[in-house]
Amino acid sequence: MRSNYIFTSESVSEGHPDKVADQISDAIVDLFLSKDPEARIACETLTTTQLVVLAGEIRCKGVYENGAWAPGAQEEIERTVRETVKRIGYEQDGFHWQSFRFENNLHGQSAHIAQGVDESGNKDEGAGDQGIMFGYATDETPGFMPATLYYSHKILERLAHDRHNKVVDFLEPDAKSQVTLQYENGVPVRATALVVSTQHSSAVATAEGQARLRDYVKGVFTDILPQGWLPGEEQIFVNPTGMFEIGGPDGDAGLTGRKIIVDTYGGASPHGGGAFSGKDPTKVDRSAAYVSRYLAKNIVAAGLAKRCTIQLSYAIGVAEPLSLYVDLHGTEQNGVSAAKLEEVLPQLVRLTPKGIRTHLGLNKPIYQPTAAYGHFGRDAQGDYFPWEKTDLVDRLKQALA
Repeated sequence: MRSNYIFTSESVSEGHPDKVADQISDAIVDLFLSKDPEARIACETLTTTQLVVLAGEIRCKGVYENGAWAPGAQEEIERTVRETVKRIGYEQDGFHWQSFRFENNLHGQSAHIAQGVDESGNKDEGAGDQGIMFGYATDETPGFMPATLYYSHKILERLAHDRHNKVVDFLEPDAKSQVTLQYENGVPVRATALVVSTQHSSAVATAEGQARLRDYVKGVFTDILPQGWLPGEEQIFVNPTGMFEIGGPDGDAGLTGRKIIVDTYGGASPHGGGAFSGKDPTKVDRSAAYVSRYLAKNIVAAGLAKRCTIQLSYAIGVAEPLSLYVDLHGTEQNGVSAAKLEEVLPQLVRLTPKGIRTHLGLNKPIYQPTAAYGHFGRDAQGDYFPWEKTDLVDRLKQALA
C-alpha cells in the first residue's frame, strides 16, 4: 500500500443540474413514503432549460393504485417538485421554479418486478435488483470520510450557506469544487491544488468583480481547510474558464444518478454502479450501500482498523446477500481479521433488504437531505442519516472478544 501520494476528489453544489435532478427524485421518494411506508418508487428526473420531466415506476397506497392516480395526487407531485427547485434558489430566466414546464410520466410498478420483491407465504422479501454495493470508512477526518471529498463538500456547503443567507450578493446556485491533497505516510498534510467554479451574477462581469469573487473563495478555502494547508496562488483556480453566468439546468441538462462518486467516497473506494436518489429502500442499490457504510464506519470507529471497505452482492428476488467481503487495507488493529469480521457482521445485522430497512429505520421520508453534499460523512440527526450512527461499536467489540 502506497503511503506517499497525491489524491483528488470533487463535489458539486445543490444547484448543479444533476443534483437538482437528484433532489427532485428524492423529494418524490419522501412524498410517497410519507403517504405509505411500504411504497415502491423508482423516480428518474431530467432537467433542462425551463423543463422538468419525471419518469419511472411507483406503487403507493392512497396515491397511485390499480393504474390510477388519487384525486389531487398529480397536483401534489408538481407542487413538491416546484418547491424543491425554489428551495435550491432557481429564479432565473432559463430555469425558474414558478414557470418551468413540467411533465409527470410516472406509472405503475411492473408486476414481474413486484412478484420478486414482495413477501408472500414463506418467501421473504427479495432484493429489488441484482448488484454489488460498497461501503467505506477512514479515520482521516472527523466524519470518517476521505479528506479530499470531505473538504470538497465543506467548501460548497459554505458557498450555499452564504448565498442563502445573503452574506454575499453575487453567488448563484450552480457550483463545483475540487480538492487535491498531498498524503505522507498515508495521512493528508497539505493541499497542492484547489478549484472552485461557481455560477455568479452579472456583478462579476468586470475585472473588479472577478477579483472580488476570487478573494471571497480564497477566504472560504482559508476558513475550511486546516491552517497552513493552502497551496500557492498559482495552484488556486477560481472560475478558470472565465465567466459563469449561465448555469444550472439552463447551462447543461441534469439527470438523476450521474454524480455517484460525489455521492459516495470521491473515488477513494470502489462503487458498485447503482445510484441512490429516486429509489425506495427496497432497492439494494441504496439500502445495501447504506448498511455497508454503516458497518465499515462502526469498524473504524471501534478502533478495529484505520480503513475499511465492505462489499455486498445480491440477486433480484433473493433475500440473503450472495457475498460479503471485508478489506481492512492492512490497517487492522487489536488482532482483528477481515475473515473474522465476515463471520461476525451478519450475526449483528441481518443483511436482507427487510433486515437492513428494519435495523436502520429506512421506511421513512428521510432522503431529500441526502441528495446534495454526499450521502455519507454527515452526523446522524434523529431519523436522518441513521447509517452514520456508531451504535454498533460496543457489540462489535464484544463479538470479537
